[in-house]
Amino acid sequence: MPARHPLRAIRTIVNEGLASLDAEFDKLYADIGRDSIPPERLLRAALLQAFFSIRSERLLMEQLDYNLLYRWFVGLGVDDAVWDHSVFSKNRDRLLEADVAAKFLSAVLANPRVKPLLSDEHFSVDGTLIEAWASMKSFRAKDGSDEPPAPGRNGERHFHDEKRSNDTHASTTDPQAKLYKKGKGKEAKLCFMGHGLMENRYGLLVDACLTEASGYAERVAALQMIEPFADRPQAITLGADKAYDTKDFVNDLRSMKVTPHVAQNINGRRSAIDGRTTRHSGYGISLRIRKRIEEAFSWIKTVAGQDKTKFRGRDRVGWAFTFAAAAYDLVRLPKLMAVSS
Repeated sequence: MPARHPLRAIRTIVNEGLASLDAEFDKLYADIGRDSIPPERLLRAALLQAFFSIRSERLLMEQLDYNLLYRWFVGLGVDDAVWDHSVFSKNRDRLLEADVAAKFLSAVLANPRVKPLLSDEHFSVDGTLIEAWASMKSFRAKDGSDEPPAPGRNGERHFHDEKRSNDTHASTTDPQAKLYKKGKGKEAKLCFMGHGLMENRYGLLVDACLTEASGYAERVAALQMIEPFADRPQAITLGADKAYDTKDFVNDLRSMKVTPHVAQNINGRRSAIDGRTTRHSGYGISLRIRKRIEEAFSWIKTVAGQDKTKFRGRDRVGWAFTFAAAAYDLVRLPKLMAVSS
């Protein structure tokens, strides 16, 4: 293993973060019964799946069977047996119950070598759509009044002249997914909405969560994520795009001692952001830096494979999204720590 391989630095940070979660893991595993997959190895394997865009657990187990780099990172010996993919998936579900993904992200950020990299004054927030693992054919009327698909594996389903909404319809595959579109002229999809809070110094995600897709979800999630960092003697800033330019959201931020660096939406309306904010040079800087959060979302959706989730249910999809956010930070940390040292 090359001494300068980035996985060496990542593995050190991961091991230190997992050590801080020992108490959480002890609650999930009984002292009797058959041996389970150690949670530390399971999470390291899940990180490899995100780092190297491995699209399924079956392929991940195949890679672990012959790839020495992967075995070293996970902690498997050369002759150790690899788990069955179904056993791996079932053991991972235990970690969902304890919200391990969010705790693991916090543990990574709390590392003594990582914490000095984070800004505690300037943040940015945004949301992105995560397509659900459900087809539009599964979006059926709740009262059963619509026409069922034709028989067969992939029967035809006609939607012409049929009005569909989340009030009257729901997906039979994933009922928690909502029909939603992000902007005008874009197609509506069954999806969830992922949210990220980024610190502005190096563009690392300091919080991530997932909600149902709606027109209010972005602003509600933003307030919840920034709240732990707010109410300090010195006001902090929060950058955001035009979708956050509403009077209620801006007033809520100011009541929390958070300066709203929100892009002005003046398209046929009056912006909630006035000269008290725009006259400062920091406002323009925040608007420029906030776009970096799109880089994080792009990595999570393309490299980590969260553009179209493989899970069903908001809890499971949210676990995968938050864990992918932690993986994004880990990928960037080796270079950042090298520059700052």
